[in-house]
Amino acid sequence: MFRNTFIIVLGIILAFTPVGGYQEGIIILMCINCIAAMGVSVLTGFTGIFTLGHAAYMALGAYTTGILTVKYGVNFSPAILAGGLMAVLVAWLIGIPTLKLTGDYYAIASIGLGEAIRLIIENWQSLTRGSRGLPGIEPYTSRTLAVILFVGFAIFLFNILDGKIGRELKATRDDQIVASLIGFNTPATKMKALIISAFYCGIAGSLLGGYMCFIQPSMFDMMKSTELTAVVVFGGLGSLSGTILGSMTITLVMEYFRDVSQYRMLIYGLLLVIIMVFRPEGLLGSHEIWELFTRRENK
Repeated sequence: MFRNTFIIVLGIILAFTPVGGYQEGIIILMCINCIAAMGVSVLTGFTGIFTLGHAAYMALGAYTTGILTVKYGVNFSPAILAGGLMAVLVAWLIGIPTLKLTGDYYAIASIGLGEAIRLIIENWQSLTRGSRGLPGIEPYTSRTLAVILFVGFAIFLFNILDGKIGRELKATRDDQIVASLIGFNTPATKMKALIISAFYCGIAGSLLGGYMCFIQPSMFDMMKSTELTAVVVFGGLGSLSGTILGSMTITLVMEYFRDVSQYRMLIYGLLLVIIMVFRPEGLLGSHEIWELFTRRENK
């Protein structure tokens, strides 16, 4: 109950705090990045499958929604859902052969698959307009929509991670062999994690397209995938609230230092190095933020 209240209060603050146009845009980006990072956290933080290709699922969501709304006049609500489902479909097809890989092998495969999807989008000129990008997307991603989806997806994920699926994911992460011996279907568990992860990233990509009103393949390159994974490590593997906190922190750093773009990536890298040196387990480690408050109360 406390965690749901915490997320709802955070959503109310994000939705109703009076800010200017630029700050409102940052709030929208924060919500989009948090949704994508939560997806990566399910796979990397809670299942232990290291990925460097999830920007491809954001690209699939963004392009599916963009093409449906621009070329076929589909309303943005079902188009956003279609973006998430397209990412799920591709993730399922990719996951059948690749989830048999373990450790660094899957990470390497995810890089190749992510780049392959980006290159397909870039070269499918008749559908995606290639490297020229897809302009004219309706600006459907409002601050209200972004916050509502962020709050809804966060509450949903917190609840399923505290249930049977969460126990399956964590058991698979901690020791796949032992998890299999006690009755968990680990291949199915990993597929569930990948599907949830891809859906979140697909929705985030759809929202990004509606916010930018323009998308192009270079927006979803390996750098974006690396950023998503770095945010999860930054916040703490196995901590969803840490992922949210880390994503918000990184978004604020990247946006407020945009005026000094030549130093922005330096500041971003320095921040990651500082955290890894002084907090190698991440901002919150494997704990949720409310656990810190309850511990202090108990003391």
